[in-house]
Amino acid sequence: MLGSLAEAEDAVQEAWLRLNRSDVSDVENLGGWLTTVVSRVCLNLLRSRESRREEPMEAYPSDPAVSRTDAFGPGGLGSAVDPEQEALLADSVGLALLVVLDQLAPAERLAFVLHDLFAVPFDEIAPMIEKSPAATRQLASRARRRVKGAPLVPEADLTRQRRVVDAFLAATRGGNFDALVALLHPDVVLRADKAVGPTPAPIVVRGAVTVATGAMAAMQRARSTAPALVDGVVGLAMAPLGRLFLVLGFTIEDGLITEIDVVAEPERLGSLELAALDV
Repeated sequence: MLGSLAEAEDAVQEAWLRLNRSDVSDVENLGGWLTTVVSRVCLNLLRSRESRREEPMEAYPSDPAVSRTDAFGPGGLGSAVDPEQEALLADSVGLALLVVLDQLAPAERLAFVLHDLFAVPFDEIAPMIEKSPAATRQLASRARRRVKGAPLVPEADLTRQRRVVDAFLAATRGGNFDALVALLHPDVVLRADKAVGPTPAPIVVRGAVTVATGAMAAMQRARSTAPALVDGVVGLAMAPLGRLFLVLGFTIEDGLITEIDVVAEPERLGSLELAALDV
């Protein structure tokens, strides 16, 4: 629901405190009562997160000298969070799904997760978000369409794109420099927006060797990166602890990557249509 183990623990603890403060002797379904309390706490956290537009401390480097460029791209793009915690989250929920969930409105996210992942009936979810069961069903349906995504290109093209993007990610994760260079056009161009680097200007890097050298710095952060549909084509989404951090869009011609577009500005990230891909 939250994409953060720390926030999930806080939500459960808050529910426990409320349980201890409440008289539940007349509650017939204690499990349902607890589900409602935890869901409402999660909903409040999501709404608060959305209104503040703040990124959690856990998703960014603790050292102010470390920037987004230290783990991918010209100097690398990523962040210094606990790899073990990320692995637990990615394995239990699915990183690509978390990336898409982060793009949903809080009520959509809650309706989809509770119904589709935990089989909670709509008439039980509706009071949590102060909607009718019919409206709650529509929210879940809208979220489901976004999660599944609607490809804008033929399936055969998506398959070819996925093969190249998977190989790019595997080479980055494995630190295989030669394999990475082989995937890049000799004149490949990487463009990164202003939010990616420490300078106020966008970054442009040219050449297979130069781009591959920067990508190698992302080896430690590649665990938090997964293939996803980005505006209908195959790209990569980096989401430490399930929070969308940046997106890589690829232009692929004749099996080689000719352009890489790195998006990290919040407004640009919010305008992208992301959908999970089957593992």
